[in-house]
Amino acid sequence: MKSLLKSVAWIGLVLLLAISFQFAAAAQISNTRELTVFAAASLNGAFSAIAGEFERSNPKVKIILNFGGSQQLVQQINQGAPVDLLASANMKQMFEAMKSGRIDNASVVMFARNRLVVVYPKENAAGIRSLQDLGKASLKIVLADKAVPAGQYSLDFLAKCDRSAAFDFSFAKRVLNNVVSYEENVKTVLSKIILDEADAGIVYSSDISASVSERTGVIEIPDSLNVIAEYPMAIARDTSSRKDADKFYKYVLSDEGRKILTQFGFILPK
Repeated sequence: MKSLLKSVAWIGLVLLLAISFQFAAAAQISNTRELTVFAAASLNGAFSAIAGEFERSNPKVKIILNFGGSQQLVQQINQGAPVDLLASANMKQMFEAMKSGRIDNASVVMFARNRLVVVYPKENAAGIRSLQDLGKASLKIVLADKAVPAGQYSLDFLAKCDRSAAFDFSFAKRVLNNVVSYEENVKTVLSKIILDEADAGIVYSSDISASVSERTGVIEIPDSLNVIAEYPMAIARDTSSRKDADKFYKYVLSDEGRKILTQFGFILPK
């Protein structure tokens, strides 16, 4: 009888501890504040790392990251999607977001820059060796859609080529005739190259990580032809927590945040 009572008491203690742990976990979750950050697809690696470091220093804040083409993010904002901070890949889309009245215009700041590169599958079956080769007939090229910052930057690059003595006047037209698809974000362009679904594409230099470089080849674009992408960031007027939004915003601009951005291939603003 005594052993039975002891067993019942032990089971009761275990159940009590389990319930206590559940209540403690629930209390911890309820004390966690969420901060929703909308960021351009090209910021995926850098902002994921920045968010992780920020959360370690601010354990009561959970960063919810929403990555996508900048135009898609702005559409979501204009449709009323909850957001605390926006980081886009060009100023044009930030201006579109500002038109909604949901962006704190005074908080807009350029926090990073980027460069374009041409990328092709490692096997390079098409034999691409130079920028001029992009105009060869029968190539399959993928670009980001012109509604996406990377897509417009790519078109600007091709326009520069047409004005350069190193290219003939029909170069851009011949390249565009080779385009087989326009993608909704630059990460999809890169994925198609890695999967060998196209002969070449134009992405950001920050997209070429160590693992990507093992599966692709890259042609650098000289400064005279390149288009430097500028990334603005801003806080939403209707943020759920201005204090937390300010802290994350300042962390991105801090020495720690800037270090992470450079590690992922971004250029710091002058």
